[in-house]
Amino acid sequence: MKRTRVYQRTLTLVLALLLSLPFTGCGGGNAEAKKEPSSEDKPLIGMSFDSFLIERWQRDRDVFVSTASELGAEVNVQIANGDANEQVSQIEYFIKKGVDAIVVIAVDCYGLSDTVQKAREAGIPVISYDRLIMNANSDLYISFDNEMVGTMMAQALVDSLPHGGKILSICGSPTDQNVSQANRGFDAVIAKSDLTVVAEEYASNWLAETAYNVVNKAIADGVVFDGVRCGNDDLASQAFLALSEHRLASTVRLVGQDADLAACQRIVEGTQLMTVYKPVEKLAKEAAEIVVRIARGEKPQTTDTIFDGVYDVPYKKLTPIMVTRDNIDEVIIDGGFHRKEQVYLNLD
Repeated sequence: MKRTRVYQRTLTLVLALLLSLPFTGCGGGNAEAKKEPSSEDKPLIGMSFDSFLIERWQRDRDVFVSTASELGAEVNVQIANGDANEQVSQIEYFIKKGVDAIVVIAVDCYGLSDTVQKAREAGIPVISYDRLIMNANSDLYISFDNEMVGTMMAQALVDSLPHGGKILSICGSPTDQNVSQANRGFDAVIAKSDLTVVAEEYASNWLAETAYNVVNKAIADGVVFDGVRCGNDDLASQAFLALSEHRLASTVRLVGQDADLAACQRIVEGTQLMTVYKPVEKLAKEAAEIVVRIARGEKPQTTDTIFDGVYDVPYKKLTPIMVTRDNIDEVIIDGGFHRKEQVYLNLD
């Protein structure tokens, strides 16, 4: 009788130990299933950049990585160098690595839908950073109001050019969805004015030399124009170079965006009319904070959505700022984006 009680106690103890062990191995479970994130975990975020050719992207990277690190996350940054296929490979690498979230600054906004779908099937949220990935149902799109960027460019030209003025429009990459958004804003304002766009070109992969070639060709062909609208300040730098060579830099009105240092210098010198400043530190910081929460299993809280061609995507929209000679000190210098001695270097 005593031996039986000992046996029963031993059997009960063994069963309790077995039940406390985690179930592993085959049968029933999916070995590839992604673990649920926990607030105690250190989230791993994959971040794929188009390239660093555009001046601002290094600022975005530094602020995003720094903010995410402060919040206890780790960021793996990859650079596609303008190669759409390379970016696909990078995202697939992040999927295999089992990261907690993927942030994409798309090379080709129209060529990533299948890859994004693979990530979502693996349980990994995908965030479209600054550029909307089309037909992909991203978990979040965070950017500035790009339609407003185009509106600001057009309004600056309307306010500055003579009645009946003519414009060269040099847009950014045709595979960048921001370009389409900016064009909507720009075209809507111009359509209500008496200004005319006499030529429109796109810069594949944001190749800055496109602007130099477009301006030179227009001048060689005898096209008369009073203003040049450039998709960003990198393009504006090349347009300015061509205008300078023909002694037109002070008479033709030039507009761009990103508040690159060279553009800010041209504004105070009187050879660029305006730029659109997008406080990238604010964008990168807010994006990092939201992405870390998403990586830990939270849903993004937004009031706006944007249509990606198939789906309505949650949209975190930030407001850009028009910068002219009148407010450059207040916005750019006092705001700490560029130092005064840098902006006024050539005047000194």
